[in-house]
Amino acid sequence: MKKVTKILAIIFGVIAADQLSKGYLIYLLTGRVPGMVDAWDLVSVPYLIRQVNAFLNIVFTWNPGASFSLLRGVGEYAPWAIALITAAIVGFILHYLFRRSCDPEQVPLALIAGGAIGNLIDRVRFGAVVDFIDAHVGGWHWPAFNVADTCIVLGVALFILKWYIERRKCTRAM
Repeated sequence: MKKVTKILAIIFGVIAADQLSKGYLIYLLTGRVPGMVDAWDLVSVPYLIRQVNAFLNIVFTWNPGASFSLLRGVGEYAPWAIALITAAIVGFILHYLFRRSCDPEQVPLALIAGGAIGNLIDRVRFGAVVDFIDAHVGGWHWPAFNVADTCIVLGVALFILKWYIERRKCTRAM
């Protein structure tokens, strides 16, 4: 039961942080509670909202495609296709997490699942994902991202690190 509680706490924590951060941004832009806003209310929002420092801006942008706006030009059904693919992947991750995962895999996979669900909620609500963090150096900008994306990347990095450490242990044992 402790395993399930830990996994669910991480997943719901990521979803909450992601949706609250996006909701707060939408509230600042429209003055309305996010549940009362649809995508058309946000069409005319300016891209740059605020410069935080020399390396970070708060922006508002839609990502109708997958990671890094991949599949953006596939057509009007792309968001639904991406949502179905995402739901299938999340289902697989959740099944693995609750049935077969070992302790070092649980946090990374829960971060990935929570982030994917956070973005899936946007995709179902708006047909696109709200991105708002713009990291940049000089004129070079990383594609805008959000809290869910950050958790997915962190989860993947931790999972790879876990795999690398386990692989080194295996190599040394030989």
